[in-house]
Amino acid sequence: MTTTSAPSSPSPPSWPVTAVTSRRARRQQRQCLESAPWHGPVRRYDILKEGTIAVVVVTVLVVVLAVLFSSPDVKAATLQSWASAQPQGFVETALSELDGTSSTATYGPPYNNQSGSVQDLWGVSIQNAIGVTDPLNPAQAFVLEPLSTVSGEPTLTAALQRYDAASASQQAAWLAAYGKALDKAKVQSDQLVVPPASDGPVPEMLTSFLAMARSGGLDAALVAQSSFYTTNYTNPIMFLGDSYTAHPNSSYVAKIVNAQHMAGSQWGVMNETGSWPGQPWLWLYSFWYQVNPMSSSGNADVEVIAIMGVLTVLLALLPFIPGLRDIPRKIPVHRLIWKDYYRSNKPGGAPGADATT
Repeated sequence: MTTTSAPSSPSPPSWPVTAVTSRRARRQQRQCLESAPWHGPVRRYDILKEGTIAVVVVTVLVVVLAVLFSSPDVKAATLQSWASAQPQGFVETALSELDGTSSTATYGPPYNNQSGSVQDLWGVSIQNAIGVTDPLNPAQAFVLEPLSTVSGEPTLTAALQRYDAASASQQAAWLAAYGKALDKAKVQSDQLVVPPASDGPVPEMLTSFLAMARSGGLDAALVAQSSFYTTNYTNPIMFLGDSYTAHPNSSYVAKIVNAQHMAGSQWGVMNETGSWPGQPWLWLYSFWYQVNPMSSSGNADVEVIAIMGVLTVLLALLPFIPGLRDIPRKIPVHRLIWKDYYRSNKPGGAPGADATT
């Protein structure tokens, strides 16, 4: 709509010439002047016209930039692609889930009572204080339960039954023997060949597990654990993450992460895949991970959270903190923005600029 012009006085009101030495008095005087009705110059302003122009310009820019730059369409890294490209690394990660040495198995709260990824600040751990709220057994959730869904495989069923009936010490001995043999494994004709060892039913289980992953069934099995219709990909992502944690430079996932500049040292928390910029508002959060002591600290996450928490509180309380709240007046950037007004009005004139009524 088009605004109307109000009558204006010959000149805007000026600041009182009376000297006021009290900070409280000056603040009250300024508040009184700022809340007084505007009697300075006015001009007509069609907000609908300006808004329409802005929408059209932004729409054209969005369409043109989308055509020129688009969005990276990078194929998703799945358990199926991982098992096909790097079968030995895949089986090594599955073995670490079974023997309890993976990053997820040793993580700590909220998944279990371990301490591998527990962080604290000044001796206080928020993780331990909250406790285990989302219990997760990687051996069961990532390996054994998916294998139990495979039907029509009597050999696998027998192997699972034998493994389940064995004692914990016997299971550990089988897994250790298989791990030593796996170090000498070779990929022949696209098949993982592991030398024989005293590893009980483990070879049958992990061979079937590898085949299940290569068929795409494992991706579906891990996601389907939450509900029929789901967007919860926690389990497959954590399984993939265990590979990256164990081999941050050589694993299948690590090679993808590093090539796409998604590692933490590459500011990955704020990047899209590749060199495409991501969410720029995350730069301040990601920045702290790049500097010491956070860049080399085992408690980096909680330290960064504490720093951002303090900065957020300072920002919220900025209008009430003496000194900080006066920065805009001490650094008069507003005079550059409203330079035309200050050029045409005396320094003693009322603060402001052309107004819309």
